[in-house]
Amino acid sequence: MTHPRPGVARKVVVLGSTGSIGVSTLDLFEQADVGVEILALTAGRNVEKLAQQALRWKPQVAVIDDETCLPELRERLAGSGVRAAAGAAAVSEAAAMGADWVMSAIVGAAGLAPTLAAARTGAVIALANKESLVCAGPALLAIAREAGGSVIPVDSEHSAIFQVLQRDCIDQVSRLILTASGGPFRTWDKAAMAKATPEEAVAHPNWSMGAKISVDSATMMNKGLEMIEASYLFDTPQERIDVVIHPQSVIHSLVEYADGSTLAQLGPPDMRSPISCAFSWPQRLSWPAKPLDLAAYGQLTFEAPDLDRFPSIAIAREALRLGGGAPAAMNAANEVAVAAFLDRQIGFLDIARAVAGTLERMNGLGELADSVGDALDSAMMTDASARRIAAEVVGQNRI
Repeated sequence: MTHPRPGVARKVVVLGSTGSIGVSTLDLFEQADVGVEILALTAGRNVEKLAQQALRWKPQVAVIDDETCLPELRERLAGSGVRAAAGAAAVSEAAAMGADWVMSAIVGAAGLAPTLAAARTGAVIALANKESLVCAGPALLAIAREAGGSVIPVDSEHSAIFQVLQRDCIDQVSRLILTASGGPFRTWDKAAMAKATPEEAVAHPNWSMGAKISVDSATMMNKGLEMIEASYLFDTPQERIDVVIHPQSVIHSLVEYADGSTLAQLGPPDMRSPISCAFSWPQRLSWPAKPLDLAAYGQLTFEAPDLDRFPSIAIAREALRLGGGAPAAMNAANEVAVAAFLDRQIGFLDIARAVAGTLERMNGLGELADSVGDALDSAMMTDASARRIAAEVVGQNRI
């Protein structure tokens, strides 16, 4: 594992630099005035933002995943000395450039290949891409470990556990407790949720996130995905991972020990804090972070999740219990269903139904077992099968 050294510029790659996590990462570097050498920045299709970032940070290469955007990217970077590239293969090549630290912030299964590529180089992986762990967690962690690197979670919940988990008594952990804001529909009844619009679903009360991640928060599928991540990251069975609703998003997660002690990590809802932790660990990075003022909050509240209104948690538990390719299939089906909801093809409550229906059909067809081949091939085969079946299930539920 490459630790940060005072006065030495760390070589950095930011995968997904134009998304909310990528933007927060570069903003943190700016505010903390850290010594970094950006080797590569990558984005999906936001050419304008990527070009702006590349002109500011002067990476060796700026990569746009959408190949049709390459001519515009080249034009915007002409004369800057920054090489422009495009396509999924170029994104993975950027990930494998030999950085000390790689921010993995590409949303969706598209982030799996470049994250595995980065892990093989022995870099520290700051992991914000849930799908890499959900689809190939054990393989990713093993690859990083064998290459001499590490994976440090950036999701606020897993970062919290990472920070308070006492490694010398890990066998005495009773529970990992993930906190959830409850999303925009925490107090809505099912009748109202059935009529929810995409605009209402993406209006998160506490966090600024992209559309897909915001919908996952509204369905609480984000907690389902996070349960699977936590199981892999911290080698903990699903029955010892719980979720509690905490609307203020001040306590980011908790670790309960066998002696009855429960340790929590607290902070304002700002993704730059867990990014800072992932960048500087085991040290702490000084930046103008907003301090936590508990008196201003007045009170912190908690409640159990309603699994009838938010069945995604139970769906994820079942996927984790099934094992094999089930978590990857669940993730793929969720991506298809969320996209259909955002396109107004299905209703909000149909998202969870489509995911559950896909898992049931794949299990019946015997398509949930791990495929033969390496981690990426196995995950991609499961992903493709799940997307095909999910599209059929979604088609049957179209509005």
